[in-house]
Amino acid sequence: MGRTIAIVVAFVAITAAAGILLTKRLAYFGETSSASGDVQPITSGRGVTIKLSDKPTPLPALDLVDLDGRAIAPESWRGKVVVVNFWATWCGPCREEIPALVALQDRYRDHLVVLGLSIDEGPAAAVKAYVDRAGVNYPMAIVSDAIQNAFGGIPAVPSTFIVNRTGGIVQRHVGLINPIVTEHEIRSLAALPTDATVEVVQDTGQVLLENAAYATEIPGLDLSALSPGKKEALLKRLNTEHCTCGCGLTVAQCRINDPSCEVSLPLAKAILKEIQAAR
Repeated sequence: MGRTIAIVVAFVAITAAAGILLTKRLAYFGETSSASGDVQPITSGRGVTIKLSDKPTPLPALDLVDLDGRAIAPESWRGKVVVVNFWATWCGPCREEIPALVALQDRYRDHLVVLGLSIDEGPAAAVKAYVDRAGVNYPMAIVSDAIQNAFGGIPAVPSTFIVNRTGGIVQRHVGLINPIVTEHEIRSLAALPTDATVEVVQDTGQVLLENAAYATEIPGLDLSALSPGKKEALLKRLNTEHCTCGCGLTVAQCRINDPSCEVSLPLAKAILKEIQAAR
């Protein structure tokens, strides 16, 4: 996945309100230290709603080497919540959220592993120099396109995946994380008390794109006139044929991920027309 696509898309998910909230919370996080005992929360979860997929996707097998050339053992996060953060040194929002991730790793060290996966194309030494300056306290590796594709593609950074203690991905965030939401996702999955509202939602691709295969409605298409057989045939094609916009996703995934895509909509409509005309 190229750097150019990531730069273009990186700022899509950022709103002014989220930026103000993040700035305030980063300042607060920077003043906290690790708690003992029952691990008190850094933030209040009141008024926060957490949504987790009802169809967790298994965390891909990862063969990783850290910035010092040492293997990162998956055993180090077994039984813990994992926050997989795709980022790059050239990405402003990525750099902005690192202090929050550092604070969360520090506070929840017995329950959490933050895993930083850099998509930088430059030398590892440059990434390591930045990571050292930023005081990163969690494992970090530079990853290939193959690992990005194993997560369904990373069209923008930062992209963050929330993984439960049994290795299932239950949420994906594109753009700056909201550190309050992230903290209470961690607390909920680690079986720590939280006053946030936790919902397990029927996932048809809006949480994890892999679950687009479960979708029965596709943005931009009217399927109401199709017979059950033709609807099944349409959804099968939309979930097997790939969009040509460069996203690397199926047509269905692209429609769900980006309903404004001007490439996937004509493709989807053309497939619908063929299905309607078929006898």
